[in-house]
Amino acid sequence: MTTIRDASSRHGQAPSGPRTTTFRRPWFRWLLTAAAFPPAGYVAHIVAGRVEAVPPALLAGMIAGGGIGAAQWALLRHRGIGPAWIPATAIGLAGGVAAGAALVSYRTDISSLALMGAVSGLGIGIAQAPLLRSPVSRALGWALATAGLWALGWTITTAAGIDVDEQWVVFGSSGCLAITLIQSTFIDAVVPARADEP
Repeated sequence: MTTIRDASSRHGQAPSGPRTTTFRRPWFRWLLTAAAFPPAGYVAHIVAGRVEAVPPALLAGMIAGGGIGAAQWALLRHRGIGPAWIPATAIGLAGGVAAGAALVSYRTDISSLALMGAVSGLGIGIAQAPLLRSPVSRALGWALATAGLWALGWTITTAAGIDVDEQWVVFGSSGCLAITLIQSTFIDAVVPARADEP
């Protein structure tokens, strides 16, 4: 008796069935958070001045982080993230930028700003991670991704010719758009949407 096999098996293909994919559609609403960076950074610059010492770095980080955190929470609250996200972001940026700027001796060349950005982003990511409704591995991934993205944000802004010698606490519009676009592609994996999300 002849055994009949599935055609896909005879051709070396996997049997048909439900397929899963790791591709996720970007959450384009997340791009709205990019609009918070410039005004938050500007207000911080007016109030605290240049990031040229620890005290102004801490103050500027608190102000800018609060503004950015509020914009992010405005979207994430529909996904079960509490308002503690705002002070966590403020504290994370304050500590991160104070440590990062001091680490590079407040220099503003592209490599120094990239390193400062990485430390700043890591501070934010570590502060935000405990608030995520995700496994530890994903929360850790969020912290590391935020560090890398903030380094990228400063690199893009510096390369775009923004006057970084003013020692801003956050990068410019080009960097903001780039990092929020990248974040929009994986934030669903870190903070899943809820059924009741508008």
